[in-house]
Amino acid sequence: MKKLLFLFALLVPAAVLLSSCGTQRGGMQQVGEMQRESKSIQAQDAQAVRSILQMGAGELNITGGADRLMEGEFSYNVSNWKPKVSYDVSGERGELTVKQGSGGGVRLGGDARNEWDISLNDEVPTDLVVEMGAGESDLDLDSLTLTGLDLQMGAGKTTVDLTGDYAQAFGASIQGGVGEATVLLPSAVGVKANAEGGLGKINAKGLKREGDSYVNDAYGNSVVTLSVDVQGGVGQINLEVV
Repeated sequence: MKKLLFLFALLVPAAVLLSSCGTQRGGMQQVGEMQRESKSIQAQDAQAVRSILQMGAGELNITGGADRLMEGEFSYNVSNWKPKVSYDVSGERGELTVKQGSGGGVRLGGDARNEWDISLNDEVPTDLVVEMGAGESDLDLDSLTLTGLDLQMGAGKTTVDLTGDYAQAFGASIQGGVGEATVLLPSAVGVKANAEGGLGKINAKGLKREGDSYVNDAYGNSVVTLSVDVQGGVGQINLEVV
C-alpha cells in the first residue's frame, strides 16, 4: 500500500507537469519581425464617446492630448496580435473599440512583445473601459474629460493617474487580479474611495478612514466628488493623494 501511494505521489506531479508543458507548447505564439502601425480616429459628430480598450497581454500606455478622438501607435511581433480598431456614431454618441487580435494564447513569453501607446482627446467627454489581461499599464488620465472609468486588470502592474481638476463628478471602478495597482488621486477635488484587498495589502497615503471608506481633505467641501471603488485579488493596492 505504501509503495502504491509512493508511486501515486510521483506520477501525479509528473502528469501535471506534462500537461502544462503540452498546453504551453500548443499555445505558444510564433514570434516574427516587429511590426508597427499608426491609427487615428476622428470624433465626427459625436458629443460624447465610450472608449473600450481590450488588451490580452502586453504594455499599455494611455495619455491625453490627442488632436483627434484617438491617436494610437501599436508595436507587436506576433502577427495574430494585430489590433482591430472600430468606431461607430449613433446620434451624438460614439463608441470606439480597440481590441487585440488573438490566434490562440495571449501569453507574453520569450521574445513576444505587444505595446500600445494611445492618446485620447481631452475635450470630448469620455466613458473609458479598459480590459487588461497580463502585463503593465500606465493610464495618465488627468487631462481627460472623464464621465466614467472601468478598469479590469489580470496579472501585472498598473498605475492610474486621476489627479485632474475635474469639473464633473464621475465614478471609477478598478478591479485587479494578481499584482499591484497604484491610483493617484487629486487633492483639490473631493475623493471617496472604497478599497478591498482580497489577499493583498492596502496603502492609503493622504487619505483618512471614514467608516468603510477613505476620503481626502477636500471631501465634503468641493462641488465635485470623485467616487473610486478598488478591488484587488492577490497583491497590493496603493491609494495616494498628490
